[in-house]
Amino acid sequence: MGFIEALREQRWDDHRYYHHSRINQSLHLVSALSFLTAYVLVFFDPAMAALIGWLVAMTSRQAGHFFFEPKGYDHINQATHEHKEDIKVGYNLQRKVVLLTIWALSPLVLLLDPTLFGLFEPAHGVADFIRQTAKIWLALGLGGLLARTIQLFFIRDVQTGLVWATKILTDPFHDIKLYYKAPLYLLRGELIDPNHGKHRPDEGDEGDEEEVALRPL
Repeated sequence: MGFIEALREQRWDDHRYYHHSRINQSLHLVSALSFLTAYVLVFFDPAMAALIGWLVAMTSRQAGHFFFEPKGYDHINQATHEHKEDIKVGYNLQRKVVLLTIWALSPLVLLLDPTLFGLFEPAHGVADFIRQTAKIWLALGLGGLLARTIQLFFIRDVQTGLVWATKILTDPFHDIKLYYKAPLYLLRGELIDPNHGKHRPDEGDEGDEEEVALRPL
């Protein structure tokens, strides 16, 4: 399987296994827009980009998975929640709990050592502390991406790791394309996508993503 086909496969598995809920889809739209804002800001204000990325984009994205996505037997895909978690290429819910715990506890490092082993000047006020925390979060985000990518090199293969990293970095663009109408369906009272997983929302000649993932109003 080539790189592009593998990317489509990972995107398809992610969509059909983990995005049944219209609330989750809508939160992914919020997350995607926030991440794109962070992508722009990272060139001008990396600390602010990290704050938006973690406090808005990541929290909205993961809230959708943890609190609104069905976790019972998936009749459409004929898979248990446990099976989906076992075959998840990237961060499954258990790995996400570990990552989010590290994220939440990371500001404590600055309380224990305000210089972070000599990397920072001691913070002068709350604003300095927040910006230093944001820099730690930026490093954590990049480190989490790099760590899982390298791990996949060894437990799967190099292509799988590179495909996954590409998917993660381009997910905001792809999520907007898939879920931009989700809030409208949610306002109509549609909590679960009734057409979910029945067709593959691939680019190119395998189907129109807008028609598959989000039926016309």
